[in-house]
Amino acid sequence: MYEPAQLLSFLTVAETLSFTGAAARLNLAQPTVSQHVRKLEAACGRILLERDTHAVRLTDNGDAMAGFARSILAAHQSAESYFSGAAMRGRIRFGSADDLSLTRLPDILRRFRRLYPQINLELTVSQSDRLHRRLQAGQLDLVFIKTPADSVQGTDVRRDRFVWVGLKQTVLEQGAPVPLVAYPHPSLSRRFAIEALEAAGRAWRVTCNTREVNGILAATRAGIGLAVLPSSLVPADLEQVGRRLDLPPLGEVDFTLMSNPLANRDVVEVLTAAIADNVLAGV
Repeated sequence: MYEPAQLLSFLTVAETLSFTGAAARLNLAQPTVSQHVRKLEAACGRILLERDTHAVRLTDNGDAMAGFARSILAAHQSAESYFSGAAMRGRIRFGSADDLSLTRLPDILRRFRRLYPQINLELTVSQSDRLHRRLQAGQLDLVFIKTPADSVQGTDVRRDRFVWVGLKQTVLEQGAPVPLVAYPHPSLSRRFAIEALEAAGRAWRVTCNTREVNGILAATRAGIGLAVLPSSLVPADLEQVGRRLDLPPLGEVDFTLMSNPLANRDVVEVLTAAIADNVLAGV
């Protein structure tokens, strides 16, 4: 077992690359910090830091230990908060547009529930417009939705653009209506598609109505029609076909977090920060 005090001293040295700086940050004597690092190296049987009179450097083993140290100290902090009665409590009614599940959102929500087990997370998945109305009606506390660029107040997580999506082999007959795979009305992507086509004088028809992103993707993969998705959410087995098929450009879209001002602010801010900081990593 690795002692938390030793891990904290080592991690602080690793971050500052200075025993003197680490001691000042931790309000400890420098010999104490040095002793903690020596004991940790003895416990793991590896050299974690290379030191000379001029510099401190992490070894490869030290770099690995830094990652473990962060995880171990975070787990200690969560456990202490939980059993001391200081763990955050409450309820949050969270709504997410279903296609945003193609980001890292599911992983973040699982981690949030592990870190805050006493917060009751109630999840609603629907279309952005419906979630926005439920937020305004006080039925939800926080929503993660798609909105037209620069159109609403909230925390903008990312600016993206809608694109036409289809199979690589998709072709359109000259003058034939553009086949659409779409969410039912009201739907932001449906509205953008229809407005763009009508402004360009192009005929269109909805060949598939579906309420879920899995339905959108399945119908598009089956060649039933073209979908409209944010460019960052296009799966690898589909492609952007707008330019090749001479389709009109679509508008920009924001991924936005919006909250209910009457909700528990502490809980809302914790979940907002978790999503805003991490949801787009790896998209």
